[in-house]
Amino acid sequence: MEIKNARPYFFGDIGCWSERTEVHNAASLGQASQLRDLIQSGASVNVVAVDSITPLHEACLHGQAQCVQLLLDAGAQVNARNVDGSTPLCDACSAGSLECVKLLLEHGAKANPALTSRTASPLHEACMGGNSDCVKLLIAMGACLESYDLYYGTPLHVACVNKHIDCVKVLLNAGAKVNAARLHETPLHHAAKNMQVEMIETLVEFGANIYARDSHNRKPVDHTTQGSPSAACLQFYEIQALPLPLCPYFKDGKQLPASWISQHLDAFGRLPTLTGLICSLTHFIVWIETMTKGRYLLLSRAFDPEFCT
Repeated sequence: MEIKNARPYFFGDIGCWSERTEVHNAASLGQASQLRDLIQSGASVNVVAVDSITPLHEACLHGQAQCVQLLLDAGAQVNARNVDGSTPLCDACSAGSLECVKLLLEHGAKANPALTSRTASPLHEACMGGNSDCVKLLIAMGACLESYDLYYGTPLHVACVNKHIDCVKVLLNAGAKVNAARLHETPLHHAAKNMQVEMIETLVEFGANIYARDSHNRKPVDHTTQGSPSAACLQFYEIQALPLPLCPYFKDGKQLPASWISQHLDAFGRLPTLTGLICSLTHFIVWIETMTKGRYLLLSRAFDPEFCT
């Protein structure tokens, strides 16, 4: 493809030289008036640089919403992929531009583009930058919560690695799997590594397994510094009963009657798995009725398959 009015340009951190047009320049710099003139003079809005970067990629990467609108109105391909497989929506999410994300989705951008070995999903990108508003919008538009990237894992992994508690809360409330594993590392492992007490508490409240072991056979607490607040937090959860309302399955504080429990105990006093509701890889859950308060407690313990039928 012939590229007119092009000049050498250094793009990206990895250092590949490419050429780009005046349309690319105007889009990236937010020069809406100049971009409009170029479009009216017949310049292509879908011209690509050597690395398959389109003007729409450039505008989104720099959060230039006005230029994004001009390009889309002129027929820019909304789901074009660059050499790494990233779409303009990925770039807009990376930039944290909610306005650009809205424009792209309104023009048919895919919230779940097919992943490649070198690209993450728009939701991954939004979580990486800590853009919780973008995360909410993507989820509302059907973004896959469990989209798996070979390098990053799930979006929840990304949010925890990058210490973005707001994104973590949005994902968990939307139903993200709290114990999703990448190389046996769960989001809680990452929260522990980063010494994020609030994040640890949030993950545990949503059912994170404090006994999960990574590929080095280490629990989340093993990644903390002895005596640190995060270590104390995890150690507390290992020995302390949690109030039943903290169980993600009973957020409204509903209590199980003692008759229900007795009916489901077998001859050995074991609880059935009930498709993972009572005993799961998340927590080993036991409900007991206290004689003094008449309420039930959730005991967070290691998952013991010998206890469950």
